[in-house]
Amino acid sequence: MINHRSTLGRVTVLAATGLLALAAAAGCGKKETPATSGGTKTITLGFSQVGSESGWRSANTQSVKDAAAAAGINLKFSDAQQKQENQIQAIRDYISQKVDVISFSPVVTTGWDTVLKEAKAAKIPVILTDRQVDSDPSLYVSLVGSDFEAEGERAAHLLETVMKAPGAPAQANIAVLEGTTGSAPAIDRAKGFKKVMDASDPSWKIVVSQTGDFTRDGGKKVMEGFLQKYGVKGINLVFAHNDDMALGAIEALRADGRAGKVPVTGIDGIQLAVEAILAGEMAGTVSWDPFWQGGMGLSLGYHAKTGKFDPSKEPKEHREFYGRGVVVTADNAKEYYENNIKKTPSIDWNDLWGRVTGQIQYS
Repeated sequence: MINHRSTLGRVTVLAATGLLALAAAAGCGKKETPATSGGTKTITLGFSQVGSESGWRSANTQSVKDAAAAAGINLKFSDAQQKQENQIQAIRDYISQKVDVISFSPVVTTGWDTVLKEAKAAKIPVILTDRQVDSDPSLYVSLVGSDFEAEGERAAHLLETVMKAPGAPAQANIAVLEGTTGSAPAIDRAKGFKKVMDASDPSWKIVVSQTGDFTRDGGKKVMEGFLQKYGVKGINLVFAHNDDMALGAIEALRADGRAGKVPVTGIDGIQLAVEAILAGEMAGTVSWDPFWQGGMGLSLGYHAKTGKFDPSKEPKEHREFYGRGVVVTADNAKEYYENNIKKTPSIDWNDLWGRVTGQIQYS
């Protein structure tokens, strides 16, 4: 089953001219290979996924594979297993194989300049998905990603609601399970959460914060350490940077007899998290759409390459746009489960704008 991410998510496609560069570079200096009897060139895309650390990531990977198959793209796929050196090697392999396009979801934000320069020198366009890099924007042609800071903000607002409920503790003592150190989602989700926390109530306090590396096992081990050090009285709220770590925290709380008594929030909207909400063991999650995001990144590039649309002639909202989203709590978990998890998503990758909800607003 595929699970969705949402919550009025900001999904950005940067540099419309970059998509045109993709179209030009994919056909520049390479032997044409017909994909069909109609003579359309088959695009070969090398994709390096950050890993398979979470349910969200698994759905995102599946979307890339499904969209590639639907578009007739020859996909070369690699799993970096959460290691930057593996991604760098995969990108260099794709360069040596002379693929048409390279795409990857970077494990961390820094350390990419050298390999991105190598791809640019080889005239192979690079598309970033899900996560940003701290590199010269001219080294990649587009970015399809989420607003991680907004995700953190919405998670904090969710806890605000929890703190206003009858029987809520007077003092918020929060334990934070961080994502992979140095990764864009870990940095920005923490920033967004703290922004709302600081403005919400001066009594809110982050007691302890430590990385669980976006994994369920990591979340469980870190939460067990938190409970041993601070006890159940020292921690009364948990914010995890993703659902897998939140589920690990719930396992630790269950062993301590506190599951469902200490509110836990996560981000992603995966199936097990929604089931935990329905079971009363999780307060909520901020869900974003991995399936549409990953697939549409490929589809936009494919349609630009094949000339089905010209990005330079499209309005701004067709180049930088919001995707759909939802905050999942006990109030809507059943409906969300029925519509987004129990049912397998059916997405028309030829409908580029069908799921767009509006243009990004800049402050």
